[in-house]
Amino acid sequence: MSSDVEQPVTPRISERGAATRGALLRAAREVFISKGFAEAGVTDVVGRAEASVGSLYHHFSGKADLYQTLFEEFQARQSQRTKKAAREARAAGENDPMRVFVGAARAYLDGCLEERELAALFMRGDGPPGFEVVMRDRLRTWAQRNAALFEDDEAALVVVITGALATAVSEVVRSGDKGLAEEVLAIIGQIRPATSASGPTSG
Repeated sequence: MSSDVEQPVTPRISERGAATRGALLRAAREVFISKGFAEAGVTDVVGRAEASVGSLYHHFSGKADLYQTLFEEFQARQSQRTKKAAREARAAGENDPMRVFVGAARAYLDGCLEERELAALFMRGDGPPGFEVVMRDRLRTWAQRNAALFEDDEAALVVVITGALATAVSEVVRSGDKGLAEEVLAIIGQIRPATSASGPTSG
C-alpha cells in the first residue's frame, strides 16, 4: 500500500527540482547579461528566479557554477548545430572537407547570432577565475574536431581556418552582422593548403 502512494511522488519532486534549476539558470543568464559576472550577486539571481538561496546551493555550488553551466549548455547547443549541419552536408553528397567545414561554421555563427547576448557574455573577459583556461581548452578541442575533417598533413590549414573563424565569431557577435558572417565564410571557403594552392613545381 505504501509503495503505491510513494511511486507517483518521486517524479513530481524531480519535475519541481528541474523547474527550479531551469528558473535559476534563466535568471542567472539575465542577471549576468545585464550586470556582468563580477557585479552580479547570488541574491540578484534568486530574487529574479523567485527562489531561495538554499535552492540555488542545492543545484549549484555558487555563482561561478551557474556561469559555467550556462557556458556548457550553450556549447552543447552549438555542438548539436554544427554536427547536424555537417551530417546534412554529407547526406547531400558533399565530400569536400572545406565545404563541410564551412557549412558547420555557418551553423555555429547562426547559433551565435541567435543567442547573441549569451555568446557576447562569454567573450567579455568578465567570467569567473580560471574561465580563460576553459576558453583556451575549448578552442583547442574545437581545432581537434576541425582537424578530423581534413587529411593528417593539413594541420597548418586547420590552425589557419580555426583562428580565422574564432576571430570572425568575436566580430560577428559584437556587430550582429549576418552579412559579415557570410563574407567571412566565403573567404574561409577559398583557403586551401599551400601545396594545392601553389600546384606542382617543375624541376
